[in-house]
Formats: sequence, C-alpha cells, structure tokens
Amino acid sequence: MIKLDNVCHQYITDEKGKKKSVILSISKFQELIKDIEDLAAVAERRDEPRMSHKNFLAELKNDGLI
Repeated sequence: MIKLDNVCHQYITDEKGKKKSVILSISKFQELIKDIEDLAAVAERRDEPRMSHKNFLAELKNDGLI
C-alpha cells in the first residue's frame, strides 16, 4: 500500500489560492488506483464466510490440488 508521505504532488489552485486539483505522477496515480481497487474488493467480501488456513489446506489436499 502506498504511503501518502512518499507521494510527490502539486496542487492547482484558483485565483484565491483555494486548492482545486492535484497533479501526481502516472506511477503514483496507478498505485493509488490499485490500492483503492484492493480495498474495494476487501470491503465487498467482508461478509463472506471465513475458513481457517488449516481447513483451507485440508480442502485443497482433499481436492487433489496440492
């Protein structure tokens, strides 16, 4: 996950100095989008049933996948 302290950015301001937009490098923008997508996926799956790692491995073995 990207740390905002490491993001080099510039602001676009209006004539009164109020911040209106931000300029980021493409790479930092893409990292932020990926982080947002990951967080959205976690939020969507929040209520799904969980399984312990031990049971997950046992299920994979029973299915012949490992």
